[in-house]
Amino acid sequence: MKVLLCAVNAKYIHSNLAVYSLRAYAEKYRDQIEIAEFTINHYVDDILREIYKKKPDFLAFSCYIWNMDMVRELIGEIAKLLPDTVIWVGGPEVSYDAACFLDEMRQVKGVMTGEGERSFRALMDYYVEGEGSLEEISGITFWKNQGQIVTNPSIDFLEMDELPFMYQDMKDFENKIVYYESSRGCPFSCSYCLSSIDKRVRMRSLALVEKELQFFLDRKVPQVKFVDRTFNCNHRHAMGIWNYIKEHDNGITNFHFEIAADLINEEELSVLQGMRPGLVQLEIGVQTTNPDTIKEIDRVMNLEKVKNVVAQIHSFENIHQHLDLIAGLPYEGYDSFVRSFNEVYEMHPNQLQLGFLKVLKGSKMHRNAEKYGIVYRSHPQYEVLFTRWLSHDELLTLKGVEEMVEVYYNSFQFAHTIAALEREFDQPFEMFLKLSEYYERNGLNHINHSRMARFEILRDFILDLETGREKWYENWLIFDLYLRENSKSRPVWAKDPVQWKEEAVQFYKKEQKEPFCLKEYEGYTYRQMMNMTHMEVFDIDVLGDGAERETAVVFDYRERNPLSGDAVIHRIEISK
Repeated sequence: MKVLLCAVNAKYIHSNLAVYSLRAYAEKYRDQIEIAEFTINHYVDDILREIYKKKPDFLAFSCYIWNMDMVRELIGEIAKLLPDTVIWVGGPEVSYDAACFLDEMRQVKGVMTGEGERSFRALMDYYVEGEGSLEEISGITFWKNQGQIVTNPSIDFLEMDELPFMYQDMKDFENKIVYYESSRGCPFSCSYCLSSIDKRVRMRSLALVEKELQFFLDRKVPQVKFVDRTFNCNHRHAMGIWNYIKEHDNGITNFHFEIAADLINEEELSVLQGMRPGLVQLEIGVQTTNPDTIKEIDRVMNLEKVKNVVAQIHSFENIHQHLDLIAGLPYEGYDSFVRSFNEVYEMHPNQLQLGFLKVLKGSKMHRNAEKYGIVYRSHPQYEVLFTRWLSHDELLTLKGVEEMVEVYYNSFQFAHTIAALEREFDQPFEMFLKLSEYYERNGLNHINHSRMARFEILRDFILDLETGREKWYENWLIFDLYLRENSKSRPVWAKDPVQWKEEAVQFYKKEQKEPFCLKEYEGYTYRQMMNMTHMEVFDIDVLGDGAERETAVVFDYRERNPLSGDAVIHRIEISK
């Protein structure tokens, strides 16, 4: 029997943990189980062709809010092309109201609800070996032959050590994020989140986790992303893992954790402080700073403790921090969200994600949507349209701000210019709002601008502000431009580097003879060093206080900041 587990991921760099876990748990049938991963950016026709060519006897889809519309379309067409193929589905998007889904999608034989490993293995026993009956399999909803939908009892939660390690050959994961779970469940009850349904937190034993992390370390996997919902809810577990990766650091692998910052204690801060820069990155869901909203969504958070912890970690200068906000929550109107934004922005995260409430089926937010006056899209991703506190016009304004934050803050490409520009506004939110309005006013939205075009647009925006400090900002723009890339093109308003060409030649000739700044370039000629690095002379002190004094800088792209990707920079003396 040919079994195909199909995943349609949001991006190419993602992999689907679920389908690999199902196959690993049904190890007995591994030779008969194939995995096919696609993305929502594929054409439906291309996915259909690939599935049809494989001609599976049993086909299962992993269903989420980001792929559900495409999966529905695929199922409808596959059922026509392969009428004898048995189709099953699983995942959070179909588990809550499985019977309703089956009634709508009659081409589907059944749904694996909840944790799917045991259910899937039992299905393999049934379909491959002919053992038992569907009525005996826990955790499934299915069509009986008589046209009746049957919902079997829920399946018991697995102990984490029962799950086999799913990774063997890492060739399938080249250029992709590797996902790993050391726990399931969440101790919190946030009303917008499905993780609150499973409150019994189960931990994988540290001995197993360490062995499996070493597998990734030995293979120098670029990034391992823990999918644990609140990684540090168990102090001993978190410390064991953080100490292990610190002690066995291979200098390459990065580990991503989603944490509750207010649970961090001094011992954990101490071990984090000693990490190699870039070894770990932390995602912290703040969501809102409105105390009424925090209470209403059943969130437990000590905001002052979050601020203190984020500030301490920021001071270590070795850990990327990603902070999240959600717009559209109860009691959070436009003005309240602006306050939340400004408070979180002032924490200086490396990334600030401005998300919008998604009303997930099965969540408490879904049950209370009418009470809150929350109106949301009828189809995935069920994103909020407006609430009793936030109008659709205001939401569209926040969408514009979100886009500007992504382009000009989260990209890291304009960090120093944006930091300098903040002084022109009373609050950070206002800066991004004005940028968004500038885009709207000049017809710049919905265009895939090049990197250089983004610099030109930001300069034009600054000119439009009429600050009287345009030349000062141009220096910061050029600094940001070369900090990330040895750009061969140059803005028309930038100074002509021929002004310091002779001084640059003399500097590089000296470096070739007696390396001082560019010691890693031994064996290269001065002309090669000139091509591989970049020299710029600024009108301001970009490496000091930004005062108007000339500064010569060399950007070295062979070495980069592990958190930002910035080039290493050297202040140099040149004679003019």
